[in-house]
Amino acid sequence: MTSKVISYTMVVTGPGADHLIMAGNFIGSKEPSPPWLDDQVAVKKAHAADLKSMKKYERHAPRKENGNSRLISSASSGTQQQQSYDFTLDWFVEKGIPEAFVLLLLDFEIFLVSLTVHPIPNLTSEPLHFICNSWVDTFNNTQLTRVFFINKAYLPSQTPGLVGLYRKGELEGLRGELSEVQDADGVRKEWDRIYEYATYNDLGDVDANPDLARPTLGGSTQYPYPRRLRTGRAPSKIDPSTESRLPPEDSFSIYVPKDDRFGDQKLFEFVQHFPKSSMNLMKSYLSEALEASGKEFESFEHVLKVLYQDGFTFNVPKAVLDAIAQVLPIPTPPDNGNLLLKFPIPSVIQDNIDGWMTDEEFAREMLAGVNPVLICLLQEFPIKSTLDIKIYGDHTSTITRQHLEKNMNGLTVYEALNSKKLFILNHYDAFMPYLRKINGTSRKAYASVEGTIWLLAKAYVVVNDTGYHQLVSHWLNTHAVMEPFVIATHRQLSQLHPIHKLLHPHFHDTLFINALARQNLISAEGIIEDSFLPGKYSMEMSSVVYNSWNFLEQALPADLIKRGMAIEDPTAPHGLRLVVEDYPYAVDGLLIWDALKTWVHDYVTYYYESDEILKQDPELQSWWKELVEVGHGDIKDEPWWPKMQTRQELIHSCTIIIWIASALHAAVNFGQYPYGGYILNRPTLSRRLVPEKETEEYEEMEKNPELAFLKTITPKFETLLDLSIIEILSGHTTDEVYLGTRTIPYWTYDKKVLEDFKKFGERLAEIEKRLVRRNEDGTLRNRIGPVMVPYTLLYPSSEPGLTGRGIPNSISI
Repeated sequence: MTSKVISYTMVVTGPGADHLIMAGNFIGSKEPSPPWLDDQVAVKKAHAADLKSMKKYERHAPRKENGNSRLISSASSGTQQQQSYDFTLDWFVEKGIPEAFVLLLLDFEIFLVSLTVHPIPNLTSEPLHFICNSWVDTFNNTQLTRVFFINKAYLPSQTPGLVGLYRKGELEGLRGELSEVQDADGVRKEWDRIYEYATYNDLGDVDANPDLARPTLGGSTQYPYPRRLRTGRAPSKIDPSTESRLPPEDSFSIYVPKDDRFGDQKLFEFVQHFPKSSMNLMKSYLSEALEASGKEFESFEHVLKVLYQDGFTFNVPKAVLDAIAQVLPIPTPPDNGNLLLKFPIPSVIQDNIDGWMTDEEFAREMLAGVNPVLICLLQEFPIKSTLDIKIYGDHTSTITRQHLEKNMNGLTVYEALNSKKLFILNHYDAFMPYLRKINGTSRKAYASVEGTIWLLAKAYVVVNDTGYHQLVSHWLNTHAVMEPFVIATHRQLSQLHPIHKLLHPHFHDTLFINALARQNLISAEGIIEDSFLPGKYSMEMSSVVYNSWNFLEQALPADLIKRGMAIEDPTAPHGLRLVVEDYPYAVDGLLIWDALKTWVHDYVTYYYESDEILKQDPELQSWWKELVEVGHGDIKDEPWWPKMQTRQELIHSCTIIIWIASALHAAVNFGQYPYGGYILNRPTLSRRLVPEKETEEYEEMEKNPELAFLKTITPKFETLLDLSIIEILSGHTTDEVYLGTRTIPYWTYDKKVLEDFKKFGERLAEIEKRLVRRNEDGTLRNRIGPVMVPYTLLYPSSEPGLTGRGIPNSISI
């Protein structure tokens, strides 16, 4: 056999980066798979052979003159310095090209940034890049070696012999099927890399208080829901069918595989918003301070003063702050324990402080605000409900023609219907099953409102809209429905699989932000229950809506057609004619959708030359089967699910997945603070019904409508909680990666694919220029509105911070 010395370079960071003790071995493209029939036996024997044949290395980082290591792990910087190490290895040419690297770590964990094999004489003319960007824990903890693959894409049938065996073994480990990673108690360890499904049985905290019990979402016809990542905490003591909760101070330690957690820089930037980033820990101290200073806003001017000019100061014991600083890199706590909550002036009042009150702006925000995905063309009258008559009775609307026509400038209802000029914001079917329950608490909701005081009437509509937006448009329709796709992809599609390579960037940080949300936001007495109208019924309500969720209707063209906002027209751009031509979300979104569809089409058809190849792909078929039957198992029998038998089905499905993770989430997320940061514009609570005539409350409303408005909507405590969260959620961190870009330039070996991806990025840049020009067109009134806020939420790029623009690759915040 012909032997050559190959050299390779590893770039690492993390705790073990300055003192690296490891063993490693490459697997060649011509090494045959062992002739064992059982894959798990083969994997175990291969691993055993690795342990015997691996060459051991030890490397130390150079030292500075003062004797300190070059490695930095500092809360002040939020970063760690990378180390680069060179290695050599004897390689038999007959093994072919190195295409997998098996790594065993013997000392401290590392983050493997990259691995590059330098050109091998007479074998390769260019460097070989391996896809890494992954945490590697020690063999002592995991009892497993790690395998990293070359940046080539292989369908399962194309994978070289022994490399294919490691491909199968890697997936078995990620599914938790290897005995080495199975724990008798099922509790996940921080070094585990296991992706399993679970229901939402972790929203309550019955061990702390029986009143904090919440129904399990998922796994029943009463409460259907997408599955989440199983985080493997112990069962609750009182109700073992539910999962116990972490203490609030341990929220960031919730189990998610390390590669799916926030990186150091992002975590550092996230917690720098303290105390806003830890409001679940601060709530009791904030409430205590408000008890002393006053819970209510006194006037609109007072709102400005408390939120943006002076801010609000409250005290937290220094011992509590010091304890938080021990686990999170928060700014140095003040000695006196006084914390200031002060907010940037939101875009909606920066140029016109009263513009939000106009009817024009109220309507415009339904087309170009933070929730532009709900407005529908009214296509029948009277308005009918889709609620089950047997359960809820007949809920056909009692709104009459006379109610509407007195405000329609001489147009009749039927003339408006025929000319497609009558629209509806329909929160009715979502809220109606819970209306009596909500009104039985301190919160008050309306299915409809008489126009007694018009500004107040609009506020009731917006309160419904903010609740629906947060729980359905935002949480359910992006975060929750995407999680099963993330889990299924990790479990069933190898890193070598072309569809894994296509989708993986669009799953970045999603599992972790969702886990944090379950811990702090959507849980019992979390920020959402505290701050939004549905309260303790919030997640139940989203479950009811999920029952009618349809994957295919998440495609933008299908969504617009379903809502009556577009009509199929093969002669029109995108094959659609918009009912409202100046509909910024739809107009901009269709450009993004078409660019995305073209990119996905070119990618999929490059790797799948025929439908037959797709049908015979075992990983792809297992991925889709598990996604439908397990990840979205409560609606698995719906006839609309693609069968995944054709390339067109795969192209359309992947386009929808990426659309949800990128543009749809951007459209409903990053406008939260620009529009909702002024609580008067998007109140989250209504606390009383409209006062009846000839009552003291009605007289007060007539004499001081401003005060009556403030007594009805979100008070100080809930406002401060709400704004603290949506300010963070609406911002971009410095490490954000946007649609059309990737962090690794050599993410694939295939030059044609890289060229197509470059074209996709260039097309998005051109689209952004078109959107800028549209915002400069004064004839398009819905793009700017009375508040002078241009519609920028679907601009593909952004700088860090609170920009109101930018489409990240993934649901990462």
